[in-house]
Amino acid sequence: MNAVIPKTFESAMPKSTAAIKPANDGSKPLLELNAVCKSYGEGKSKTSILKDINLHIRPGEFIAIVGFSGSGKTTLLSMIAGLISPDNGQLLKNGDTITGPGPDRGVAFQNYSLMPWLSVYDNVALAVDAIFKHWSPEQRHAHTEKYVRMVNLGSAMHKKPSELSGGMRQRVNVARALAANPDILLLDEPLSALDALTRGNLQDEILQIWEQDKKTVILITNDVDEAIYMADRVIPLKPGPDACLGTEFDIALPRPRDRTALNHDSEFKRLRAEITRYLMDLGQANHSQSTGDQLHLPAVRPNTSNDWKLDTSALKPNPNDLGKPRYLEFAQLSKIYPTPDGNSSVKVVDGFDLKVKKGEFISIIGHSGCGKSTVLSMTAGLNSISEGGIILDNREIDGAGPDRGVVFQAPSLFPWLTAFDNVMLGVDKVYPHASQEEREDIVEYYLTRVGLAAAMFKKAADMSNGMRQRVGIARAFALSPKLLLLDEPFGMLDSLTRWELQEVLMEVWQRTQVTAIVVTHDVDEAILLADRVVMMTNGPHARIGKIQAIDLPRPRSRKALLEHPDYYRYRESLLSFLSECDHTH
Repeated sequence: MNAVIPKTFESAMPKSTAAIKPANDGSKPLLELNAVCKSYGEGKSKTSILKDINLHIRPGEFIAIVGFSGSGKTTLLSMIAGLISPDNGQLLKNGDTITGPGPDRGVAFQNYSLMPWLSVYDNVALAVDAIFKHWSPEQRHAHTEKYVRMVNLGSAMHKKPSELSGGMRQRVNVARALAANPDILLLDEPLSALDALTRGNLQDEILQIWEQDKKTVILITNDVDEAIYMADRVIPLKPGPDACLGTEFDIALPRPRDRTALNHDSEFKRLRAEITRYLMDLGQANHSQSTGDQLHLPAVRPNTSNDWKLDTSALKPNPNDLGKPRYLEFAQLSKIYPTPDGNSSVKVVDGFDLKVKKGEFISIIGHSGCGKSTVLSMTAGLNSISEGGIILDNREIDGAGPDRGVVFQAPSLFPWLTAFDNVMLGVDKVYPHASQEEREDIVEYYLTRVGLAAAMFKKAADMSNGMRQRVGIARAFALSPKLLLLDEPFGMLDSLTRWELQEVLMEVWQRTQVTAIVVTHDVDEAILLADRVVMMTNGPHARIGKIQAIDLPRPRSRKALLEHPDYYRYRESLLSFLSECDHTH
């Protein structure tokens, strides 16, 4: 590993600072963690987060650590950064104990931590001015500008954070960490809040910088594809308490790596399947819950059903209706918004035309801004239709209604109510003809189905994001809607929790066979859930560009999907379409 100071400015440095220690030639670890432990709390409330963490990292190595939310990944990174101290064990860098933070370790967290009143340039300059005080103003300016341009923000150099997209703000965060010219770059899920296209672009930029400067990088991520694409080694962190590192996976794929080529690479497929299975097995071992097979739904239908007075099961629709053509029909659907100046308008969605069978599951994918959520919000009746129309079960949609269950990215729960009470609010409205006991049975059934049997009387405010999303799914299914609408329902969750909830969603959907539409940017999620994937072109004037039928057996699981011979063919179809849209954007 080269000395910390860039060669361009070595002459400006005091001799005693330019070479305090000989450079590590790579024959010994740059970073060592030996039997590291960390707990929080005192006495009876003391919780062991990390236990016996052992890790050796070579100079210039790119490491990805993957794990579940709450497993202690951020705690681990914070100890390496010197922001917190371990209870036991050793953290060594070049053989010296890490006793606190330093410019030799640059950190980019998931949240941006930018000064809102400063420009992009000034936010990066803060770090440069603090670390390289002895440089001339001209040297500091050149250094700051270099890293702002390195993350492709040259044209936004003088903009404030409020004027930037989430992806651009994260680029500032990364540029600031890099400008400190650290030996080790610590990235704590810096890309998790970004859309797929922005995330991919920033992954490539980080890799280019890593190749150029040969930094040592430790990336915390919940995305297996991201880990395999970027890292030399992928190391799982087992769920806590007492979290420890699991089996390491060496990524021997040649560099530079190409996403499209990887889709055809047998070693990539093997690694992807092996790591995914390993993580899912860890998750299942950690979350064994009742499936609710002993529970039964009462023979009552919601009042949104055309035949709700009949004595038929609320669990399954009339099998004679399944597959009914044109159950849901979008007829030349368009949405027009006025421009900010009010002098003109823009057609965001232009002629969305689709016929959906009863019981069919549709995925809609496309880049950010292509109108996916606009189509869904018009279908939910939450956004007015500018042109065309939507017909559901022979009735035109002209507003919101309980016949459509909606699950958003962040479920709108009352934080002071329990999970049970949040679901019961909707059940009371659509089952007024049922007895109190029958309504309670419906709520209990679906909360148990989504794995909340032991937490149904827990307040929403005390739940994790994943648990709250389970309540949202249970609430939507409990209404027994004609149409289930899911708008990026797992977008705020780590990929491991997302996998688990996808399985929950498919299991409950398999029993109800409700007609469903999911909006997602996740190609694998789209394939896993859907009978057909609808691909939208970029906006404005977004329309359906391609429809891919997914002929895979049900019930589906992610493990089985990765082993199916047609899976990567479908994946290639979707990725190729998105890549073409990117190039024409």
